[in-house]
Amino acid sequence: VQLVESGGGLVQPGGSLRLSCAASGRMSDEYAKDFDEYAMCWFRLPPGKGREFVASMNWSGLVTRYAESVKGRFTISRDNAKNTVYLQMTSLKPEDTAVYYCAGDSRGGGGEYDGVYNYWGQGTRVAVSS
Repeated sequence: VQLVESGGGLVQPGGSLRLSCAASGRMSDEYAKDFDEYAMCWFRLPPGKGREFVASMNWSGLVTRYAESVKGRFTISRDNAKNTVYLQMTSLKPEDTAVYYCAGDSRGGGGEYDGVYNYWGQGTRVAVSS
């Protein structure tokens, strides 16, 4: 599975961005048959800091989790017909500046621990500055 993020850029504080993560290639592995069985998530890497969990969604889309710092501002969603997961970001703050990565867990559970994710994208850069 290849994951490709897009939608990053420079935005002013208070602004919005929508990140996309498109999955392609062979979706089946030892755990899943197709993209709709994957849990998906977003992590970020702020400058000079370690990787942070942002949001996750399990395979069914019924279970979502968010970091406290983004609750009420960010929304994760997925379109299985397009093999794509999204991160809608609103009310952006300078501290949201980071490289954002999407990741997939073919076992379907997902969650906040990055070790469960077996597929990762290359990241898209988000800068929040006036």
